[in-house]
Amino acid sequence: MLDLFEEIKEEMAIVERELQATLQTPDPLLTETSTHLLMAGGKRLRPAFSLLGGKCADFHLERVLPLAVALELIHMATLVHDDVVDAAMTRRGVPTIKARWGNRISTHVGDYLFAQSLILIARYDDPLIPRILASTSVKMCEGEIQQISGSFDTEQTVKDYFYRINRKTALLIAASCQLGAVACGASAEIHLALRRYGHNIGMAFQITDDILDLVAEQKQLGKPVGSDLRQGIITLPVIYALKHSPERERLRTLILSSNKSEELIQEAITIIQHCGGIQYSIEVAEKYIWKAKGALKNLPQRPAKKILEKVADFVSIRKF
Repeated sequence: MLDLFEEIKEEMAIVERELQATLQTPDPLLTETSTHLLMAGGKRLRPAFSLLGGKCADFHLERVLPLAVALELIHMATLVHDDVVDAAMTRRGVPTIKARWGNRISTHVGDYLFAQSLILIARYDDPLIPRILASTSVKMCEGEIQQISGSFDTEQTVKDYFYRINRKTALLIAASCQLGAVACGASAEIHLALRRYGHNIGMAFQITDDILDLVAEQKQLGKPVGSDLRQGIITLPVIYALKHSPERERLRTLILSSNKSEELIQEAITIIQHCGGIQYSIEVAEKYIWKAKGALKNLPQRPAKKILEKVADFVSIRKF
């Protein structure tokens, strides 16, 4: 993934330094905890998308930098809170903040990261930037609440799933692509096209994530395979299998089981694979990739546009 962002490598290094600087506080515990997830790495997709969006307009790094850092802080805040909700012990291959410092510290660290993003966003005079990020943050919470309330609900539809992942994942990626361009003075035609691109990439990215949760190796994922099944999160491959598999009733029983052993998780994954649930989900993700590329057609011919096209191709074949 990093190879795709070679064109913006220097700017991304500056974003990384700014993230580190933003999270340095007089309180040693707050500094250690808030930088813990940052030090574990990550793809930094949202800052990268904001930079590439800016490069489709009149790019100046100083215009995009506060936004790029704020976007990653918002994303990090959601991850810290997710790990509390999911009781997750590892993320990106290292212990979570929840695992090392517990729920109370984690909750406040997540709040702190989000609050720091607000300080950065307040630097912008264009009201579209805070308005879109505020709306996106509200809808992200709605998506998470829907996921929790829908846990172990085997009657969920594909429409329910799309509603959820749009809010959980796609909206922030869409905002990242769009607002980088807005910060650099792009016309509505350009920044709305980038938003459409980001939405479709975000949808494909989350669908691919949900596929990888079932078929990737734990070492690649940085977390246990089958995590969604353990938590009763009903993803697209599962929805397909619950409708089409000859063993749908057995799968339903496995999903509703409160104590899932590794053997039961593997049995459920096998049922999903054998009925074509994985292949169906891959095909849906590829349709979103096709739509994302279509959204770029009328953008000016710039290196950033080529990178965005390559990112779309990467999402469709990624293994981590």
